[in-house]
Amino acid sequence: MTLTLSAQEIEQQRSIQWLVLSALPQVGPVRLAALRSLTPEWPQGWLAVLPAPAAQALQLWLDHPQRSPLYAHVQQTLEWQQKATCRYLLHPDHEHWPSLLGEIADPPPLLWAEGDIQALHSPCVAMVGSRRPTRAGLQHAGQFSAGLSRVGWTLVSGMALGVDAAAQIAAMDAGGRSIAVLPGGIDVIYPSRHAELYRRLRDEGGLLLAQRPLAVQPRAGDFPSRNRIVTGLSCGVVVIEAAEQSGTLISARLALEQGREVMALPGALSVPQASGCLRLIRDGAALVRHVDDVQAELEHWLPLATDLSPTVGEGGESVDDLEEVSPLLRWLGATPTPLDALVDLSGWPVAQCQRELTLLEIEGRVALEAGGWVRLPS
Repeated sequence: MTLTLSAQEIEQQRSIQWLVLSALPQVGPVRLAALRSLTPEWPQGWLAVLPAPAAQALQLWLDHPQRSPLYAHVQQTLEWQQKATCRYLLHPDHEHWPSLLGEIADPPPLLWAEGDIQALHSPCVAMVGSRRPTRAGLQHAGQFSAGLSRVGWTLVSGMALGVDAAAQIAAMDAGGRSIAVLPGGIDVIYPSRHAELYRRLRDEGGLLLAQRPLAVQPRAGDFPSRNRIVTGLSCGVVVIEAAEQSGTLISARLALEQGREVMALPGALSVPQASGCLRLIRDGAALVRHVDDVQAELEHWLPLATDLSPTVGEGGESVDDLEEVSPLLRWLGATPTPLDALVDLSGWPVAQCQRELTLLEIEGRVALEAGGWVRLPS
């Protein structure tokens, strides 16, 4: 009698295979991609093409899985998946595997994902910049991100301090989608002060991605590796601000190597955070001053999506209107935001943030609640 497996059971088997293959010794992303191109059958075909240590480890798994060092790793991910329907283990054979990412030279073998998986099926643009941006840089990140979100682009970034977080918050506030690629495990909030942004991305139409296994804290080498996924998912990258020796320039280089569009905002010669952008423009990056400039650079990649909301909200103030009142209002909504988070997002000193919040409270625009500040309905 032949047993017929359900689609869910088949996918679980594939997930287990990829979890095992990606954890074998002497099998990194590049070698695994090369071996996969040989289309070996599972498991005998893989045993024939793997290096000896990896083949021995795989044979142990096949013969006695519970004795294998890989057993706990596999079980941990399967249990994590079963706890929520919005959790996925993506691999190159998965229906939701992002096709653009698969085209880069060293795609990750696995991605842990949580949130709205449909975000991977819309055109994506990356936005990166300084972790210590100027006030103007924060404003530009918000304006460009919100504008691109309104016309259907999904915003990809790394949930880092500064420009990353500003862009992702603005995308969500504009009714759009945003994808955050985390440097550690998907259950590790990094930086920890972005717990609320992490929750919004997971629960309000965004998507969290990670290439590192569960519970793994990020290491120094994980950040450039994370950046290659940010750019690999995207048609192009917009550099908001970058100092001359900024890590942001690594993302721009990766995008060029991947054949993506690189765009940069010009800035004043006297501003250190503009020097990297000016060098990118000198070296051939597209100079962009408006959202329309970004669209023009990307229009040959994919037609713009039309399934996202074109407005910030019904009957409310637009993001630009709020910005005229105070930049802090961009980062505030119905969910309380702690003062230290506003300090990080705005780049302002604590005292300046406190003075601004006091004025906004007097005007009836914000209120202090348990857990932080909220924006009141206009």
